[in-house]
Amino acid sequence: MRKFSKVLAVILAVLLVASAFAGCGKKADDSSKETQSSAKTYIIYSDNSFAPFEYLDKESNAYIGIDMDILAAIAEDQGFKYEMHNEGFDPAMGAVQSGQADAMIAGMTITDERKETFDFADGYYEDGQILVVKADSKIASENDLAGKKVAVKISTQGATYAESIKDKVGFTTSSYEGSPEMYQAVATGNADACFEDCSVVKYAIVNEKLPLKTVGKVINPAQYGFAVKKGTNAELIEMFNKGLANIKASGKYNEILAKYGG
Repeated sequence: MRKFSKVLAVILAVLLVASAFAGCGKKADDSSKETQSSAKTYIIYSDNSFAPFEYLDKESNAYIGIDMDILAAIAEDQGFKYEMHNEGFDPAMGAVQSGQADAMIAGMTITDERKETFDFADGYYEDGQILVVKADSKIASENDLAGKKVAVKISTQGATYAESIKDKVGFTTSSYEGSPEMYQAVATGNADACFEDCSVVKYAIVNEKLPLKTVGKVINPAQYGFAVKKGTNAELIEMFNKGLANIKASGKYNEILAKYGG
């Protein structure tokens, strides 16, 4: 009888332990699901008029472009959520620097100066600046800008380059918030020229039928980069890099470029 009681006690003890572990396992599963469902939604800023990288599609009233599609493909590949804000290039930089945004993707050239403020993912597109003038202009080189007025877009590499040579060449600059306003200044004669990213202005000339032309060769070719505030969101940089490698390997990256004529 005593042996039976001891055996029964052992069986009951084993069942209690098994039940406890089962309960713990269930709680862990529930906790995991809860963590997944409450995963962070990243706030990402971009430009609002930089075709073909980001621009407002009039039919859908949504922002589309190379940057928008690359980010969407990478987020799907890596399984993260994000909320996009197309506010303009300079506001996007400010939002990341102030911590209002987690990251930005806006045809932003990776430079040593910007690396002091931002951490960049791997470059995803190469471009450089080029001189742009009115279609019937006789300006054939930078040297012909002496005594002229050059339009620049705030906080861009085109603006940085123009400012770096204006005293040597002898021209003045006028600043604009967006690319369309800068193009308009040149087209209407309020400015004699501007410096803009080559692929962007060539896209605008063809697709928007602008009365402009490019002059000379591409200046300072470099990579565009996805950026976060320095020292923050390392996990987002890592996911972007992994996702970019994956969409290049799968052919999705080239599909996106082809979609926008790249």
